[in-house]
Amino acid sequence: MSKGYTGSRFWRFALPLMAGLISFWTPPLQAAEKLTGKDLVNEHCADCHKAVDGGGLGRISEARRTPEGWDMTVARMTLIHGTKLTSAERQAIVKYLADTMGLAPEEAQPWRYALDHNPEAADFLENKLVGETCARCHSYARIALQRRTQEDWLRLSHFHVGQFTTVELQNNLRSVNWWEIASKEIPKLLVKHYPLNSEAWTKWQQQPKMNPAGSWRIAGHRPGWGDYEGTLTVTEKQADEYALNLELRYAGGKTQKGSGNAIVYTGYEWRGTVMQGDEAVQQVFTLSDGGNRMQGRWFIKDTDALGGELRGAKVGGKAEILAVTPGFVKAGEKQQITISGVGLNGDVSIDGGVSVSRVVSSSPDKIVVEVQTSAASTKGLHAVQVGTTAAKNALNVYQQIDSVRVLPDPGLSRVGASGGKIPLVPIQFEAVAYSTGEDGKPGTKDDVRIGVVPAQWSLDNLNASAAAMKDLRFAGTIDAASGLFTPGAAGPNKQRKFGTNNFGELKAIATVEDGKRKVKGSAPFIVTAQRWNDPPIR
Repeated sequence: MSKGYTGSRFWRFALPLMAGLISFWTPPLQAAEKLTGKDLVNEHCADCHKAVDGGGLGRISEARRTPEGWDMTVARMTLIHGTKLTSAERQAIVKYLADTMGLAPEEAQPWRYALDHNPEAADFLENKLVGETCARCHSYARIALQRRTQEDWLRLSHFHVGQFTTVELQNNLRSVNWWEIASKEIPKLLVKHYPLNSEAWTKWQQQPKMNPAGSWRIAGHRPGWGDYEGTLTVTEKQADEYALNLELRYAGGKTQKGSGNAIVYTGYEWRGTVMQGDEAVQQVFTLSDGGNRMQGRWFIKDTDALGGELRGAKVGGKAEILAVTPGFVKAGEKQQITISGVGLNGDVSIDGGVSVSRVVSSSPDKIVVEVQTSAASTKGLHAVQVGTTAAKNALNVYQQIDSVRVLPDPGLSRVGASGGKIPLVPIQFEAVAYSTGEDGKPGTKDDVRIGVVPAQWSLDNLNASAAAMKDLRFAGTIDAASGLFTPGAAGPNKQRKFGTNNFGELKAIATVEDGKRKVKGSAPFIVTAQRWNDPPIR
């Protein structure tokens, strides 16, 4: 998604800067009770950022950012300009800035893939010229997850030229009049798309405060592990800070219990740190519906390519079906499905010729039923209803698996470890089965997604160049049952031609059994160098 900076001046502070960018995730251990975030901003920032008309401080009051964006700014002030802050003070400042100069939910929504580090997401270029000019070194999302005045967007262009002196060369910009574009056209485009003042932000500031404290039902999916459902207990510690206890129960039988802390920024941006089983996990969720709904992604600390997505509903709120697992059944077969949610009450019914033959167990948060389909059952997506509570397109009836798609497509892995501090970046592949749509042709736009299915996994060289370099031998291995790819170690390899690193171009191949048939799918991926510059927003 990003290529990273290579400017020599940048490297003098890049690594320590990135190493200190996680302080805002966890509520502080030592409190800064005597000074509020506003007091701390005035105390530590006002010497350089002068007061401006209408209140506020120059530059600071001319921008809005996510919690991650403000923490990156504060980190830069401490490491480049020598601002001295304790961990508690730094977090209090980030909290104050994110609360008062943040982004409204609808402003951040299109770019959440960059906040939750979704490994399957492709960067979205909302404006072509901005993307070509700015998204060569970092993601476009990093631009779109902030708001500035036109004057401050121009200052940002000047900052890049002053701080990253090799920008012209590394981006091969000598063939165009790039400074005219960066200083005149780009600020106008940026303030048009991402202005400081917006109706969405004005309305959001007027919304009542959300309190997520209480009991929750949660459900989601973790690639490689499968679907899960479970519980989350949120206990308020002090304003916007919470203690967490959770339990995840996976469809395959695994369970994870965990506890930790969370803090809410900007009224809806949930950031949690949890020990989930033996895994240190970070959560990037959003709250909605007055604090009764949450959604987002969690990932393993230092290995953010591995994690899962989550949906949650607070117990006692509106009845809701969160998940139907598994979400598919083959026509003519009988299958047990689990319906997870809150406030579930009443008979279970499914349209399209799918009958409920038996209720295995029933409670307000989970109902297990046995469903029966016939060969004549309607192919496609069906609504599942419990009493008056319905979930559209929750159960897919299919005749056969017509094609298999491997995700992520394409994939990106990075060498690492080997005694160094930069961990390797694996890939968790999944096989997603599809049936044909109305055109009857597999691999077209109207294909109907069946769901994630078990597969047997293998690798192959992607092309002739990869075969010549023997990438299949050196670039890494894949677990045949789970689809987890582990790259090779970092550093030159004497066994390779030219003694090169364990880089490579490969493809992951999934073989899925559907009765007596075998259906295959594949996805290309690369194994490349370590990401040395790894900020929260890449």
